[in-house]
Amino acid sequence: MYERLGDEAASRFVNQLMGVLGQVFEQHHGRVVKVLGDGLFVVFESEGDALAACINIQKRLEGKPIQPGGTGAPVQMQIGIESGEVVEIDGDCFGDTVNSAARLADLAGAAQILTTEHVFKTLLPVQKASLRSMGPMYLRGRAEASHVYRVEWQTGRDEDATMAGRSMFAVNHEGFLQLEFGGKSVRLDSRSGKLSLGRSPDATLSVNDPRVSRMHATLEWRGGHFVLTDASSYGTWVYLGNQGEPVVLRRTECYLVGSGQIVPGCEQADDNAPLIAFSVRN
Repeated sequence: MYERLGDEAASRFVNQLMGVLGQVFEQHHGRVVKVLGDGLFVVFESEGDALAACINIQKRLEGKPIQPGGTGAPVQMQIGIESGEVVEIDGDCFGDTVNSAARLADLAGAAQILTTEHVFKTLLPVQKASLRSMGPMYLRGRAEASHVYRVEWQTGRDEDATMAGRSMFAVNHEGFLQLEFGGKSVRLDSRSGKLSLGRSPDATLSVNDPRVSRMHATLEWRGGHFVLTDASSYGTWVYLGNQGEPVVLRRTECYLVGSGQIVPGCEQADDNAPLIAFSVRN
């Protein structure tokens, strides 16, 4: 976005968006502690308020998708919610709870909300009904597994996103997804069926690596986006553009936008990591 719009226009867009999101959180009794470039850290007195605020944000972005500069991929939020004590020093917050929330956000796919057993236990029955267990997962930097839940907030997920207005809103245009690995090229568009990648020779894109599951992940065109869904034992690391921090998928999914790398079964820096290049083109 910064490359496409320029630093000044992109920074202005991000600042405006963070301001609007901050107002929504405040309406649900949340307090924005700090803005982290393209994200926010918010604290709430009630887990129920935190969940309601995050669902509100996701539904707003689904109902009226926002595209920076009126073109390109719409804004997607990855959200993690954790409950526990925090230590506040000079207006900033620290502690294991803060770190866990950040790791959950890293783990979440686009337009997803992830939380833990700590939050689940505090919610009213009507809110608990929207949570789906993903089982125990090891969050980066933690020795013990956390029981993770996904918040099922979406309605009409498979419908194409339509956007009105001029300054931030436009129609999401169709393109195609190109994958490159080991000298093989695979293309996916809106008319293609679901593609698979994995160690199995029957996979659309076969990756012969012991860290890769036989049927590791699938890719498909859904609701106006290219969606990568992990179905593996060890997870999938997705690196978008020049971002150093990956989106880590473990039985979850994310949208693929722009270009980058998909690394099944390990991190990008691991020895002989199977690096799959992807690019979304118009």
